[in-house]
Amino acid sequence: MKEQTGQKRQEIKMLNRKLLEISGVKNVESFDSQEFLLDTEYGFLTVTGEDLHIKNLNLEQGLVAIEGRVNTTAYLDATSSKPRSFISKLFK
Repeated sequence: MKEQTGQKRQEIKMLNRKLLEISGVKNVESFDSQEFLLDTEYGFLTVTGEDLHIKNLNLEQGLVAIEGRVNTTAYLDATSSKPRSFISKLFK
């Protein structure tokens, strides 16, 4: 998602820790009821919580809405490589 000036744009809106709406999402790398890993215009973003699920997903527009109890949102360090897959975490 780009503004007219060519700059990337991302919005993250949270309502009462129960609904998280994120724009600028390129891909949903992985998700379960406790953690989402999103590839965004500004790097990988993790969302952790409880009873998380996708309310709305439109990758053509770069929009994701997540419902549940949101505990944290954090960008992974831009200097680190792509996060390890679920399978690689099992065999560490």
